[in-house]
Order: sequence, then C-alpha cells, then structure tokens
Amino acid sequence: MLKFVNLNQENPKKSDSEKRLKNFNEIYSRFSREKAESQSSRCSQCGIPYCQIHCPLQNNIPDWLQLTAENRLQEAFEISSATNNMPEVCGRICPQDRLCEGNCVIEQSGHGSVTIGSIEKHITDVAWEKGWIDKINVINEKEESVGIIGSGPAGLAAGEELRKKGYQVTIYDRYDRPGGLLIYGIPNFKLEKEIVIRRTNRLIESGINFEMNCEIGSSTSFEKIQKKHEAILIATGVYKSREINLNHNNSNNVVPALEYLVCSNRKGLKDNVKDFDSGRLNAQNKNVVVIGGGDTAMDCVRTAVRQGAKSVKCLYRRDQKNMPGSQREVENAIEEGIDFQWLTLPAEYIGSNLINKLKIIKMTLGSPDESGRRKPEPIPGSEINLDVDLIIEALGFEPENIPNMFDKPELEVTQWGTIKINYKNMMTNLSGVFAAGDIVRGASLVVWGIKDGRDAATNIHNYIQEKNKVNLESVLIKQGFRENAEA
Repeated sequence: MLKFVNLNQENPKKSDSEKRLKNFNEIYSRFSREKAESQSSRCSQCGIPYCQIHCPLQNNIPDWLQLTAENRLQEAFEISSATNNMPEVCGRICPQDRLCEGNCVIEQSGHGSVTIGSIEKHITDVAWEKGWIDKINVINEKEESVGIIGSGPAGLAAGEELRKKGYQVTIYDRYDRPGGLLIYGIPNFKLEKEIVIRRTNRLIESGINFEMNCEIGSSTSFEKIQKKHEAILIATGVYKSREINLNHNNSNNVVPALEYLVCSNRKGLKDNVKDFDSGRLNAQNKNVVVIGGGDTAMDCVRTAVRQGAKSVKCLYRRDQKNMPGSQREVENAIEEGIDFQWLTLPAEYIGSNLINKLKIIKMTLGSPDESGRRKPEPIPGSEINLDVDLIIEALGFEPENIPNMFDKPELEVTQWGTIKINYKNMMTNLSGVFAAGDIVRGASLVVWGIKDGRDAATNIHNYIQEKNKVNLESVLIKQGFRENAEA
C-alpha cells in the first residue's frame, strides 16, 4: 500500500467521444486484474477513512482496497457486498467525485484520489463471472410476509435484506419490469440494463415475488395489500416532474425528462414505443434544448446526441461550478459536443401547436441566497431567441399525492408532499406501514435509496418480532388465567 507517491492515478479507459456517440454502450471499460491491484495499492490506509465516512452506506472501502491489492478478490467482494446490495451499480453511477473519491485523503494532498468506483465495479463484475454470487440462502423460513410498494433501489435493498431473514416478500410495481429508475430512468451508457436484470433475477430465484403492472389505487387497493402482509414498506420514489410553467398551450414538443428517458430506455430494451417511432420522443435531426443542470439533465443531453440530434443545448441559470450534478458527467457531456449555455434562463416558449422558438435571457450571479449560493439575476436587454424542435424539461422531481393515490387520506405527509415518518423506526403514522427512499427524503441518489432500504428492513424486522412477542405474551397470559380458573 501507500504507493500513491510514485504511482499515478489511472482510470479505466474511456471510449473515444466520436465512437461512443454511435451507440448506447457504457463508455468506461473495465480494469484488468493488474490495474485493479495497482490502483488499489495507492490507498494510504489512513487512520480516519474519509472515503468511508462520506459514503452513505459506510462501505469498508480501505479494507476491500487492500484485499484487491493483495489479489484476495473473493474476500474483497464479501466485504464490499456486506454493506451494499448493489456494489456494481454504485460503482457505475454514484457521483464518487462528490462522495468517497472527492474526500479521499490523497486527493486532498494533490496526488489524485484512489479510483474507488471503478475498483468497486471491478470486484463485483468478477464476482458474477466467477460464480461467487448465488441466490439467497434462507436458513429459517418465516411465515410472516412483508409487502413492498416500489421496486427501485430502496425497495430492492429492503426486499433482499428481509428475505435473508426468512420473510416472505412481495414487491409491487406499476411498471412491467422491476428496477424502477435503474431500469427505465438511467441510460445504458451509464448503466447497461443487463446489470439490473441480473440483480432482480437473483431476487426472483431467491423466492421474492414480484407483482408487476400493479398500480396501487387502480389495479389493486392499498387496503387489500395491507391485509395480506404483517408490514408494508412504501418505496415508490418521486416521479412527478417539476415544470417551468412556460408551456401555456400544452405544445406536444415540450416533454418532461423522465418521459423522454423512459421512452429511450424502452427502445433499448426492444419494446414497441409509439412515441419514439412517431418521432415525438426521438431527437433525430432536431434542435434539442434541455433545461436543467442535474444528473437527469446530463442523461437527457447525452441521450439526445446519441439519437442523432442536429444540435443539443443545455440551459442552466448558474455557472458550471454551481451545477448540482456530477462534474464527471458534465465533462463527459462536453466531450460529446453538448453546447452548455451557462447563466441562461428560459423566458418564453414561442409557438402554438409546436414550439419553434425559445426566448432566453442571460443571467449574472448576485449576492448569496438562503442556501449560500449566489443568486442568479437577469441581465436587462440580453434576450435572444433560439431555434428549437424539442424542449426537454429536467427540473427535478416531486412526490405524487400518495395519500390520494392510495386512498389513504389519513397518511401524513410533509409540507413538500414527502411521506412523514418517525425517524427512530421509519414508520409512518399508520401502524405497520413504513416508508423509505426518495418518497421520504425527496429526489436523491441511488446509494441513499439502498441505505434507506437496508435500514427499513431492520426496522420492519424489529417491529414484527416485537409484535410477535406481544402476541405470544398475550396468549400465555390468557392460558394462565384459564389454568388458574380450572384449578
């Protein structure tokens, strides 16, 4: 270890930008065994591992880096997977530059961080190839069942942890494939769908039941599901797109980001997609404008350029330094020819049935707002019009009205519409009903969803065990009374 002084940081090879625009394959290759070992050996094994501290899952990163450096990869995998249900997913899509790698001690010293994400991906990809990952071995089957609403990261992680404890688990989801945003929201060039399908197939083989095309409130009722299970976990995520409120005529060529991404991912999965085939959600030969500065906006611009757009512009009201998304994804987008219009605000959509012009206004950064970031302010007289054929709004996501959808008006929510929970046990105000993931914390990272799902599984287990204990004590007391009466 400690080779960072003489051994430079090295990332896996990245496809040439021109070549990668011709397909939707992942842009990063994999480390060879030798490269994974040498890059792992750069870890300083510092006494206070800031990489681990800044990982939501508290992954034991220094431990599995050392084991990888020593070519003890199966042990590295066992430690990596002990705290993370999907390490190969996190290795691909976590914003390591803001989490583990961004807080690496040798990064702060100027030597360049250990490439933690790429090594994490390498460990688990090898584990799949070597057959080290098998279905869950349930030692003690339990009669109690748990229903999970939503098959995204939080739902899948909770389901796996509960199945390990022997519970009968059913996961309900509105879509036709499990995985949530992992399968339909994240493009292949970041996360190939086989990676997600492999994970969900393992859960099916382990005895978890998936009920797809099941929308609570329409195809079935929340009450019906509640009666079938000892506990319920709501892990629906947040799917309602924020709007900029400029599309006054409901023009057909202004679309929310998620609708656009789901369409593209369905096409990649060989589905028949009417809106893609008709051209409505296909960027080919179009002037595309994406509004937003987060990771979803980066997914949209990079998808549009792969679909053969004539031009792709990204509008963001602050500068690059203040963009909320991963800077690594921004750099990838710049390499792929995306025209970033920093300090730019859309002011008016011009057109009737279809928008053909977008009026924009340039901004300048003024004094800090309540969040501490400098507030963007318009520059008078800087308005210009852009030609546009397709506008994609990537302004973030909000919760749907879950109490209304589930016909449970008594379910308490916060002022932002997220589900209110007791943070000590993650239970809602409804007994036996828990909530986790984005539907509680708002739109966030996959790694936080996994963390919340794991925590929810622990709390659900404790709840069921305590409930069984109380029931047993009640039975024993009744039997004691009966015996005394007979005596």
